[in-house]
Amino acid sequence: MDAVRPATNDHPAPRWHATQPTGQADTTRAIELLAGRLPETLRVFAEIAYDLAWSWRPGGEDLFRCVDPYRWEASYHNPVRFLLETPLSELERAAANADLVARAEGLRDSLREARSRPFQETGRVSAERPVAFLCAEYGLHRCLPIYAGGLGILAGDIVKQASDSGLPLAAVGLFYRQGYMHQRLDPSGWQHEYWVRTDPDLLPLARISNSDGTPRLVTVRIRGHEVVFRIWRVVLGRVSLYLLDAHRERNPRIDRWITARLYDSSRDMRLAQYAALGLGGIRALRALGIEPGLVHLNEGHAALAALELAREERAAGRSEQEALASARERIVFTTHTPVAAGNESYTAAELESALPGLAEEVGLEREGLLALGRVHPEDRDEPFGLTVLALRTSHAANGVSRRHGEVARSMWQRLWPERAPEQVPVGHVTNGVHLPTWMAEPMRALLEKHLGVGFEERAADPAVWEAVEAIPDAELWTVRRTLRSTLVEFLRDRSIADRLARNESLSYVEAAANAFDPEVLTIGFARRVAAYKRLQLLVHDPGRAVALLRPPHPAQVVIAGKAHPLDDEAKRLVQRIFTMKRAEGVAGHVIFLEDYGMGLAAPLVAGCDVWVNLPRPPLEASGTSGMKCALNGVLNLSVLDGWWQEAWDGENGWALPDEAVSDEHARDARDAAALYDLLERQVAPIFYDRDAAGVPVGWVRRVKASLRTLGPRFCAQRMLTDYVNSTYTSR
Repeated sequence: MDAVRPATNDHPAPRWHATQPTGQADTTRAIELLAGRLPETLRVFAEIAYDLAWSWRPGGEDLFRCVDPYRWEASYHNPVRFLLETPLSELERAAANADLVARAEGLRDSLREARSRPFQETGRVSAERPVAFLCAEYGLHRCLPIYAGGLGILAGDIVKQASDSGLPLAAVGLFYRQGYMHQRLDPSGWQHEYWVRTDPDLLPLARISNSDGTPRLVTVRIRGHEVVFRIWRVVLGRVSLYLLDAHRERNPRIDRWITARLYDSSRDMRLAQYAALGLGGIRALRALGIEPGLVHLNEGHAALAALELAREERAAGRSEQEALASARERIVFTTHTPVAAGNESYTAAELESALPGLAEEVGLEREGLLALGRVHPEDRDEPFGLTVLALRTSHAANGVSRRHGEVARSMWQRLWPERAPEQVPVGHVTNGVHLPTWMAEPMRALLEKHLGVGFEERAADPAVWEAVEAIPDAELWTVRRTLRSTLVEFLRDRSIADRLARNESLSYVEAAANAFDPEVLTIGFARRVAAYKRLQLLVHDPGRAVALLRPPHPAQVVIAGKAHPLDDEAKRLVQRIFTMKRAEGVAGHVIFLEDYGMGLAAPLVAGCDVWVNLPRPPLEASGTSGMKCALNGVLNLSVLDGWWQEAWDGENGWALPDEAVSDEHARDARDAAALYDLLERQVAPIFYDRDAAGVPVGWVRRVKASLRTLGPRFCAQRMLTDYVNSTYTSR
């Protein structure tokens, strides 16, 4: 047991409470420093900037934009950088605007009031013993690029909803100095990747310090030596996110790289990241004085946290089995995908290279530790799987939709060979999306008018949404037209910028100014580009695909998505879609947007008319982009997989047939034909079938059905309630 190391440095950890979390004094100092650079009446903006809850409050973004619209866009909506870089002349002009200052003070007071509300307590979770939520990525806002895609966006929505709902939660992740890769296409459509270094001093983060001002640190033994991590804090209303950062001069440069890029292409480096998240994440909680009521591992990346919990128990004198049982009692686990790439495994040699002496350090036998990550514990040639480890060391596990729960039980039945698949202890909590983040302001204002002020706080109650049926068709259609027009304006501007950056011909650049029509049916397809997402079905039959763009029922299509840097097949697919611009009759009707992220997602999920999702079943675990669309009155057209299998009722969107076909090529051909049939014979005709007032009554009827049936069932409020009532209270 002598090899067991302390989790923190020599400074005693403060006692943590959700109402006064560790790091509050550090955040206050950061606010004061920023405020000191601003005109007196604008100092209120500094306090707002350091609470990201401003980003999901009505009018929050508009406050910053009113100070200096150009600088706000140039700062990528980063409030700290914005306030530091805006010229003094513009700040002084804004400081003289009494109405703007009064609005800012009102928002500050609202944020303060929200942070002061009491927390709910449930089961073993309380303000003194919160949920510790560990995830490799968080999609909180475009200004904090520590996310790659759906997993991170979902994690961001969970912590935001925890703040709104008053669930005591402390989130832990990694601060990636270069974030995830950015995408640039050359004139041929080939994807190139690049990374952008971020400066934490220009972000809404605060360094966590000890009482003497020295940084609060944790260490993790990686590659045979101690790596030191600093901790940063992000405020999200009542919830804090703590991020570990290896960028310290005390660390060799190779160790600093551990928190450089999210999902680094090196397997060894990713394993080091997962050690930082799992082992270091638990040690960070201890350094912050946090004793979690339970630990929620959001995907297998954080699975090594179980070993750190067991290490603590071994250090306290428990036996190996007692230590593992104690760790298991405190852990719940969410698996997010059946795709192999999302369930990483490592050979014993790889594990021991990255984490030599891990078994001794945590107080477990080497073979016993390795067996925890194997489907067949006795097979010494089987690699060590992170998902397997998480399943073996959690007392409750869930998939992220009803269908995914079924798939996960079948997939992991091998861990419980004595049980039938339906008896495998993996349940499901279907994902939901954070309504205040993803519902566009025009739709929110319309629903507030008809559903009542504060309807967002009751969003999980189906009765609240019944009032949607009484909304006048013309009013709802006006909002939908407004959102589409806003998207078209955005697409034109963005397309011009993208084409100029690619050195396209001037005539092609000028064509972007007239691309898309605000009155034409707009189809969206935006997600990570991978083979199973089947983007290729859009152009499976080029003739039918181009015909969809022509009168009498013309459509226009916006596509976005990144291919993994090492996935040349996906890059070729991006290139194929991109080069559609050269086909006759396509220019001006199809746009591929580069570098898909949160900044692009918001206008897309609000402004399209139809959102298309074509994954190869059963590989779509959930699919939350369609939920975001539904909140804005966008109709879904999807394969019956993931969330859509339990969401579609025949009236609230469209579905492709789900009869299984063993041959993938045959299924692709069948599904592509079904897609074209639906668009040609149902979607487009009902969109253009207008009454005397120009309202497509049949279309609006489906929009109302979508809002009424999907709004309460697929919002984050319902999702978090399900976690509290099932996963968090299970034994």
